[in-house]
Amino acid sequence: PQASGPGGGSGSAGQGEKREHLYKVLVIGELGTGKTSIIKRYVHQFFSQHYRATIGVDFALKVINWDADTLIRLQLWDIAGQERFGNMTRVYYKEAVGCFIVFDVTRTSTFDAVQKWKNDLDSKVQLADGSPIPCVLLANKCDQSKEGMVTSQTQMEEFCRERGFITWFETSAKENINIDESARCLVSKV
Repeated sequence: PQASGPGGGSGSAGQGEKREHLYKVLVIGELGTGKTSIIKRYVHQFFSQHYRATIGVDFALKVINWDADTLIRLQLWDIAGQERFGNMTRVYYKEAVGCFIVFDVTRTSTFDAVQKWKNDLDSKVQLADGSPIPCVLLANKCDQSKEGMVTSQTQMEEFCRERGFITWFETSAKENINIDESARCLVSKV
C-alpha cells in the first residue's frame, strides 16, 4: 500500500489512530501544601484529609482525551522532602515538560519558599531550546482564610510575571476548585 502524503488517505482515520503524547509534569512545593491532595483530586476525583507524607517520589497518570484526535497521558510527579534527597531531584526533574509549584494560602512561609523551588526547577531542567519549562503557581487551600500577598490579585499577577510563571490559580483540592482548569492551562502551554 502506498503511503498517502499529508492530508491524503480516505479521511476516516480508524479508531486507534489518535496521536498520543506522554507529558511528565512535576508537582513541587513545601511539605503539607496539598500537592498529593491536588493530584488525587485531579486523577481520581476524590479528597481525603489523611495522607502520609510522601516519601521520595510518587507519580500518578491522568489520561486526557484532549480533542478528537489527541490523547494525552499526563504523568504527575509528586516530589516530597527534597531537602532529604539533595541531588536526586535532578533525576526526578529530568525530561519534565511542565510544573506546578504549590503553596498553602494559610501559611506565608510556604509562599516565601516558592522562589526557592522555582530557582531549583529552572537550574535543573530546561526545554530543548534552553528556556524554562512552563510553570503554574497554585495557591492551594483557598477554601480557608488567606494570609499574605495572595490576598491581592494584582500583586500575585505581578509576582508571576516577574518570576516567570505562566499564571497562578487559587485551588482547593478539598472543594475541587480550579484543579481541572489549572491543569488544562498548563497542558495547553506544554
